[in-house]
Amino acid sequence: MTNTKDGRPQSVALDRRKEDRVLRERLRRYKQAFLLGQVITSEVDRDRLFEVIIHQTNEVMESMRSTVFLYDDQTDQLWSLVGVGLKKREIRIPSDYGVAGWVFQHRVPVTVNDAYNDPRFYAEVDKKSGFRTRNIMCVPLINWAGDCIGALQSLNKNVGVFTDDDRELLVFISNYVTIALENMRFFEALRDLNKAKERAMNHLSHELKTPLALIGAIFDRFARELKEGDDSKNARMIHRGRRNVKRLAELQEKIDDILSLKAFEERDKICQLVESAADFVEELREEDDGRYTEALARIRERINSVYHAEEARAGQTLLHELLHDLSDEAESAMQGRNLEIVRDFEEGPTVSTDEKILRKIFAGLLRNAIENTPEDGKIEVSLKGSDHEIRIDVRDYGVGISPQNQRLVFHGFFHTQDTMHYSSKRPYRFNAGGAGSDLLRTKVFAERFGFSVGFDSTRCRFIPDDADQCPGKISKCRFIKTRADCFSSGGTTFSVRFPSNPQILTKSTSLP
Repeated sequence: MTNTKDGRPQSVALDRRKEDRVLRERLRRYKQAFLLGQVITSEVDRDRLFEVIIHQTNEVMESMRSTVFLYDDQTDQLWSLVGVGLKKREIRIPSDYGVAGWVFQHRVPVTVNDAYNDPRFYAEVDKKSGFRTRNIMCVPLINWAGDCIGALQSLNKNVGVFTDDDRELLVFISNYVTIALENMRFFEALRDLNKAKERAMNHLSHELKTPLALIGAIFDRFARELKEGDDSKNARMIHRGRRNVKRLAELQEKIDDILSLKAFEERDKICQLVESAADFVEELREEDDGRYTEALARIRERINSVYHAEEARAGQTLLHELLHDLSDEAESAMQGRNLEIVRDFEEGPTVSTDEKILRKIFAGLLRNAIENTPEDGKIEVSLKGSDHEIRIDVRDYGVGISPQNQRLVFHGFFHTQDTMHYSSKRPYRFNAGGAGSDLLRTKVFAERFGFSVGFDSTRCRFIPDDADQCPGKISKCRFIKTRADCFSSGGTTFSVRFPSNPQILTKSTSLP
């Protein structure tokens, strides 16, 4: 027997090298599978996800085709998307048909290396897809709750037949696929919920307009006809009614702002298609007799009519003057409250924008701060500019926002108080019960016009839960002795940052 230089039999060395090659190959494939997991778990679009799973699984499994079957509990079927791009189509089979159905029902992997001689094979899928199946490796997709949501299969290995190592690898891949599919499902549910919320807001805004105008007109007429010396009780009732109509009208205006700006996102996508068509027409200019150009112009007009909203009017706005005005207005609106608005405004920073937009943003932030600050407290408003950005901070020393609520602040129509303690009070009162529409509108403005908004909050350490209530006046708090104790216990800062670019917020709101 021939020995190697280190004295080992040559056959042993050959076996060792063979084992090393096998291990390196397995390591390579599992590294591919790990990278596959990183790719597919970041994708939530359904069509794109199916394509990525199929392509990546084929690469790792070295197969000609892969298929993802998902269970539809409404029809008791397994369904899948086959093909790519515009040629993609959906196929459906009963949940107990074929190899995929058998794996789904039994929840165990299976290897079939001679498809047409296996009684579990369902040839109709080949007929529908135009593909000839030779061998199959199929594994169940089982989620975190232990439910089988479908099956993943690879078809026609490029070289040879599927092995036990292939099965182990596909099971490994299936864990990532299941996570990606569950992420997709949760994302779609959230997207549907957001669409339903927007539809409800749209309906509410539309339904509010006419009755609010009518009720407001009635109260105005009553106020005019109420003669001096008439019953003061009636005067108080009319005043209260007019105030609440105004409050509802303001809410309706905020909803309109949110919905009109959201609509631009859809319009911009459509505009991209229109511009692509315009480029195509430009290439065909010699053949164009005017009909294409006229058609595109009409399409633009139609999009503008569907997504019409008030245009932003650009104009240089001195921020320190604007913030002084808004602070004065806030101090006037919160009459009767013992609060201090501390101003620290650097003179000079400007942005080029419609001043009405800025007023809505900062009036809302100021009101939010005031309504979250107890009596004897303070709000700080600062304006600072640098070479890189202009920053405005609105800071209150109120109870702060609990960690579980912080992620919901910009979602809209959200209040930080416990539901049992929630009630709508007069604007600018402590815990007035704002619905959060100001913050949602500010977030939508930021997304549309290219500035940023964020916040930092610390919940008061003496009342850490939402169910805990602040007495509404610092001198009545049993946990502290001085105002400074309250100021150091909690609070929230909302920050708005504009790039140091005079063109910020001049983004066009009309079609190009």
